[in-house]
Amino acid sequence: MSLGKATEKGGWMISREELKAVQTPLKDRYRDDPEAAIVTLRAEADLDFAAVACSVQTGRGLVEAGLHPASGGDGTLACSGDMLLQALVACAGVTLRSVAVNRDIPLNGGRVCAAGELDFRGTMAVDGDAPVGFRAINLRFELDPGLSDDDLQTLSTLTERYCVVYQTIAKGVPVTITLSSPRQ
Repeated sequence: MSLGKATEKGGWMISREELKAVQTPLKDRYRDDPEAAIVTLRAEADLDFAAVACSVQTGRGLVEAGLHPASGGDGTLACSGDMLLQALVACAGVTLRSVAVNRDIPLNGGRVCAAGELDFRGTMAVDGDAPVGFRAINLRFELDPGLSDDDLQTLSTLTERYCVVYQTIAKGVPVTITLSSPRQ
């Protein structure tokens, strides 16, 4: 089932009624079964063993973002929550790789995994006490078992300290929203 109608630019326009028709049963379900609103999103990245880089699994070139299926999407568009976790694993992976290179710590690949739990009752306005956004995020590194405890501690401490996305999420930053309508 596709929602909306095609626009001149090749996108899709969805009406309020169409969106409501998709979301109302979900909201009802979340009211009746709050556990059904809990969804864990995940992202992973593979570290490059030679370069200061990592590959984030997105499955897309140009990424189009849309609703997560738990909020009425059909699963064909990228979810911004997934994209946030992908940004976290990408930044953490590149930072860890950079630390390893800068500290001469031999790192023969590895994996970075992030999991974040969301309660869709908050973002769907089903329960005013339910949080909007991730309740918790877990960032895990799977690294070479041959690394020393000192090397692991250095990688952990400095990655945490210098990963921009991690620090932004962990510390929070003031965010402002500005709406504008260009005047002619």
